[in-house]
Amino acid sequence: MASPAPLENPHAQVRIVRDGEEDLVAVEEPLEIRVDGRPLAVTMRTPGHDEELALGFLHGEGLIGGPLPVGPAADFAGNVVEVEGPLACEPSPRSFYATSSCGVCGKGAIEHVAVLSEPVRGGPRVARALLAELPERLRQPAFALTGGLHATGLFNARGELLVAREDVGRHNAMDKVIGWALRKGLVPLADHMLCVSGRLSFELVQKAALAGCPVLVGVGAPSSLAIELAAERGLTLAGFARGGSVNVYTGAERVA
Repeated sequence: MASPAPLENPHAQVRIVRDGEEDLVAVEEPLEIRVDGRPLAVTMRTPGHDEELALGFLHGEGLIGGPLPVGPAADFAGNVVEVEGPLACEPSPRSFYATSSCGVCGKGAIEHVAVLSEPVRGGPRVARALLAELPERLRQPAFALTGGLHATGLFNARGELLVAREDVGRHNAMDKVIGWALRKGLVPLADHMLCVSGRLSFELVQKAALAGCPVLVGVGAPSSLAIELAAERGLTLAGFARGGSVNVYTGAERVA
C-alpha cells in the first residue's frame, strides 16, 4: 500500500493519542474570527490555513467581495485570526457560531440563511467521465491518516487540481479553498470546478455560487435544498461521483 502524500498542514492536522497503542486523530479546535478587533464569528475547525478560512467565511456570508489583509499571522495557540476591514456591508446582529458539522448553525432566522448572489453564467463544458474522476484526483493525505476529515478541491476546466484543503468541517474546507482563491485573484471562479469529499449540502452550494463557480461535484448525495438552490443560481450540481459514474442534478447543459 502506498504511503499517503505529505501533509499540507503537518503542524496541526493530526494529533497522536495513546491508549495502549498509538492512533492518529483529526484535530478540532475553535477559531474566533475578528474584524478590526471586533469578534465576529466562532467556528470549530482543524487548525491551519486559518487566514484562508477567515476570508472564505466572510466571502460566503456576503461580507467581502475580495481579499482583505489578514494579520499578523494567525494565532494558533490562541485560536484567533484577525482580519482588517472594512467589510462590504454591516453583518446582521445574529451570532455566528458554526460547529464542524453544520455551516448554517447559529443563523438567527431562516430568512438570514440564504445570502443573495447573482446567477452563475457560462462556465466550462465538461465530460461526464471527468466529473466522475474528480474525487479520485482530490488529495486527502490527512484523511488517509485519520479517517476524520472532509476535503474540498479546486480544479481547472481540464480537471487539474489547483489546491485542496482538509478540515473536520466540510464548510470550513470549502472556505479555506475559496479564501486561497481570493488571495490568488481567481474569484469569481468562472472557469473552475469544486469537488467535495462528502455530501452536498445547502451551504456548500451557496458558497460555490457566491464564489461564481459553475460546477460543484460531490462524492455523496445532495440535499433537496442544495438541488433547489443550485437550480436557482445556475450551477451544475453532480453527486455520487464514484466508481466511474456520476449523477447530474442541475445544469446538465455543461456536461458533455
